[in-house]
Amino acid sequence: MNLSSARINQQGVSLLVVLVLLLVMTLLGVAVLRTTLLEERMTANLYDRSLSFQAAESALREGELVAETGPTPPASGCADGVCATPAAGSTERWLDDTFVAGWRAGTRSTEAQAALLPTSSFIVEFMGEAPSWPGCDRMVPVPNLCMRPSYRITARSVQADRAPVILQSNYVMR
Repeated sequence: MNLSSARINQQGVSLLVVLVLLLVMTLLGVAVLRTTLLEERMTANLYDRSLSFQAAESALREGELVAETGPTPPASGCADGVCATPAAGSTERWLDDTFVAGWRAGTRSTEAQAALLPTSSFIVEFMGEAPSWPGCDRMVPVPNLCMRPSYRITARSVQADRAPVILQSNYVMR
């Protein structure tokens, strides 16, 4: 068999093999690209969630500082982030979407951060008297010596097109 007859018998098989390999490589490249884009979105969401959590935690600490001063709660409703004792059986304020006036805005350190950080706010609710250490409410004869004002602090962080982050803590005065 001579060289010219071998070329005629191939009839472009190598071209077909190269085209199939090119198609496979293109499909692999597209799959890798889609996976990379998904991971990038997940990372961006995690970063946004972390910023929202930090803003809510900052507002929570600010609310605890307000509670530490022993604020006088209003007779009903809220004033400047300090709220009266919630009515039994009513919807919790932090779950009520119509309750917007009582929230007190958290502070931000600089104006440059204001554009980047989510909006944070908090409320401090008076929850009555609570024991300042375990078992003091069972003391005889005078249990009131260890009872202290108790507050529930709720902080939230809201960012456009993101789920809100809500944190709570209970604070008993020293």
